[in-house]
Amino acid sequence: MGLNSSKAMEVNDSVKKFVDSVISDNKVVVFSKIYCPFCSKAKKVLEKYPILDNQYVVLEIEDRDDCNQIQEYLRQLTGASSVPRVFINGNFIGGGDDTVRLDSSGELGKRLEECQALKQKL
Repeated sequence: MGLNSSKAMEVNDSVKKFVDSVISDNKVVVFSKIYCPFCSKAKKVLEKYPILDNQYVVLEIEDRDDCNQIQEYLRQLTGASSVPRVFINGNFIGGGDDTVRLDSSGELGKRLEECQALKQKL
């Protein structure tokens, strides 16, 4: 272990539990910042789909006291702390460009359908 390993922010257990529960309790989760253009890009793509309201959470973190800890924990989970961090059915799918790419390939719709996150057609 080098000197840098001691500089990693200690993430408090309540933040870990909060992030884990948001991800596990919802089919679609976006950790976002309102002013971020990549976050806007991801949210705009997801808005094209009829995602169940009670299964879709956009968590705008910039005004939260625990914003830095949330981003650090997301870095530990996903390899990067930048937002957006998009999860479908508990699985990290990427950021803004990744979400757009999955939409373009048809994969995003398939994943949303597979995890039953979409409203049923009448």
